[in-house]
Amino acid sequence: MTSIEWRRGRVVALLAVLVALLLVFPSVVPNTPGRLGSLLETFLPWLGLTVPVLLAVAVLRRSFVALIASLVPVAAWTSLFGGLLLPGHDPAAQVTAVQHNVSDENPDPAGTARSLAGTGADLIALEELTPSATPAFAAVLAPDYPHHATRGTVGLWSKFPLSDVRLVDVRPAGFGEGWNRGLRATARTAQGQVAVYVAHLPSVRIGPTTGFSSSARDESAVLLGEVIAAERLDQVILLGDLNSTVDDRGLDPVTSRMRAPESGFAFSWPAGLPMARIDQILTRSATVTDVWSLPATGSDHLPIAARIKF
Repeated sequence: MTSIEWRRGRVVALLAVLVALLLVFPSVVPNTPGRLGSLLETFLPWLGLTVPVLLAVAVLRRSFVALIASLVPVAAWTSLFGGLLLPGHDPAAQVTAVQHNVSDENPDPAGTARSLAGTGADLIALEELTPSATPAFAAVLAPDYPHHATRGTVGLWSKFPLSDVRLVDVRPAGFGEGWNRGLRATARTAQGQVAVYVAHLPSVRIGPTTGFSSSARDESAVLLGEVIAAERLDQVILLGDLNSTVDDRGLDPVTSRMRAPESGFAFSWPAGLPMARIDQILTRSATVTDVWSLPATGSDHLPIAARIKF
């Protein structure tokens, strides 16, 4: 092979190495301006879509260097996300939980409730409950879920007895007093007492001038993380619309204290073309052995379900 052939494709090779570096070290992208780092981390798995393009260009250029370099992001992506593709069902899992942002514009709350009840889950957490829709959810879920609690716009329905239910304040500065999106309850399970949290962190926006606007969400995550850190019960389950993925550094105050699922992508948003799992089921002193998306309801989010092993 001539020296010219070895030099061919160096730009493609450099791009391949850059993609690999961003996959492994997304924190090198700063969060100012516009919180670009968090934006990258939110959709990090999709960075792998650049690999087929790089490989195709390397083949067309007949560049051995570019072809070999393109395998580096393949290895990086597989190391980071390959395990999520493996089946995660564990017959020893003791609890099944469902998390769903039902949307405050849901045209069929009763139908959504029937769909969720049909999963047979032990715990069902809901966000964006409105005063008009909550009675429909309560009526449909009551036969199978005799224990439930709501605070503000979030609710928990349970097959396990609930106690010590209280509001969890995750309200960022400047938000009105009626903004209540967190609750905590103790569930009495066969594996002992479990602290169950339901939370809905503030939404984020993407704009040409503001970039990835997530400051309120990040502030709320700090508050939630502090509450979880102070939780006295060892076993904890967090169910919620956290408005980002577990890779986003903005959720570090929460994710650093909890365990993420070991398998399954379970993209939940947007429902029409899911691209990210911003609805989360996280645990402490327990393992989410499997997480998956459920069929669409009347919401702009898909429900997600998880099996949990203590």
